[in-house]
Amino acid sequence: MNHVKYRVGKWLPSDRSFLNNWIEKKVHQVKQTRLPLSPAVNALREAIYNDPTLYMSFTSMYDEIPQGYNEPVKNFETMLLIINQVLNEAPCYSTIEDSIGLVGFPINAILDWAMGTQAGYLTFLHPVVNEKLSVILAEWKTFLESPASQYVLVNGPVTQPQPDYTNPIGWFSQPALEAIAAMDPLRGKGNNPQDALQNFIYNYQCQPDQPHFGYKSWDDFFTRQFNPGVREVSPEDQDPSVIVNACESAPYNVVTNAKMKDKFWMKGQPYSLIDIMNNHELAQQFGDNSTVYQAFLCAKTYHRWNSPVDGKIVAIQNVPGTYYAEAPVEGYDPSGPNDSQGYITELAARALIFIQSDNEKIGLMCFVAVGMAEVSSCEIMVTEGQQVKKGDPIGTFHFGGSTHCLIFRPDVNIDFDFHGQTPCLNTYNIPLKARIGVVS
Repeated sequence: MNHVKYRVGKWLPSDRSFLNNWIEKKVHQVKQTRLPLSPAVNALREAIYNDPTLYMSFTSMYDEIPQGYNEPVKNFETMLLIINQVLNEAPCYSTIEDSIGLVGFPINAILDWAMGTQAGYLTFLHPVVNEKLSVILAEWKTFLESPASQYVLVNGPVTQPQPDYTNPIGWFSQPALEAIAAMDPLRGKGNNPQDALQNFIYNYQCQPDQPHFGYKSWDDFFTRQFNPGVREVSPEDQDPSVIVNACESAPYNVVTNAKMKDKFWMKGQPYSLIDIMNNHELAQQFGDNSTVYQAFLCAKTYHRWNSPVDGKIVAIQNVPGTYYAEAPVEGYDPSGPNDSQGYITELAARALIFIQSDNEKIGLMCFVAVGMAEVSSCEIMVTEGQQVKKGDPIGTFHFGGSTHCLIFRPDVNIDFDFHGQTPCLNTYNIPLKARIGVVS
């Protein structure tokens, strides 16, 4: 039996042959459909041709891909055509022989090897490039929020507009529901059903007797909420010293020696707090030897954020940033930019929520939602001055969830609970609102 490997969060299959096949079919599709370029994609194209530095960068990053990598995208013109095609499609699930695949980051897949070149590092840090990519991703977000994206929310095959995709199926097909249920850390426990369909109905707000389970769009499905009572703070975790999980997420890293300013692009990807917090005035209340807890979200689970502590929202900020930058030290990273999760906390589009905890031992902390690749929309749902209880909703990712951080000041001593795991790239989800640490 062949096992398909996945990247962290399972946003993309790590099987290069499958991804290359998918991209090759995309190249064939765009040549057949010949869609006119959307205004957003055309704006990026014009920016490339009007700036000799960008033209050199976009040309060089494809020239620099070493022979033997068999990259189906040979130049930036083809790249633009495939991105243009993707803007009219919603992510679907797929059966590939006896395995399951999800190209949840199609643009990331298109840029995969180009991102890892020397020219690619510089290109995807360029402010003009990220400004144009932001408009492109906003256009796709508009499509994913429209009823036109409902076609993937079915039980059965998806016939259009993705004839190129290998055996596409809807999200309410048995294999897709099984993949969603497999990410539920509480599946089969208590009243939580083992059966995939019943597991979904038990966990998520939906209308299974209605078309598309009552979801108005792909985004409506993606940002779905848990049913009341499914994820609640336990009575013992109401204790003010307990910190709960802010997202349904898997622990990636914890450090207790984060510096205010560091070389975050180096091996090990150190955290640079002043950069993560975008030089926010409140960052000065932190300092060297702060604690950072980082965890990543899976493509198929809950994507909303909830407060890890009781307290007051003292500041919020959406930070525009990069979308396809990855750490130079990772080289030709077949998991890019997933292995760059520490690096992108300083650079990627993100949201900052500063919370003054009611517990003086915690004091001021910062929740950071980090968008990655297509996951660019961070919606903050709280306002400055608002009181929040542990577990209250504070925001959501749209189309995705990438990774998030909890940042604590140097004098905050936390005994973390990783639920029997060691933080790394191969951990499993800790339930939302479950205990992840106790302050002493």
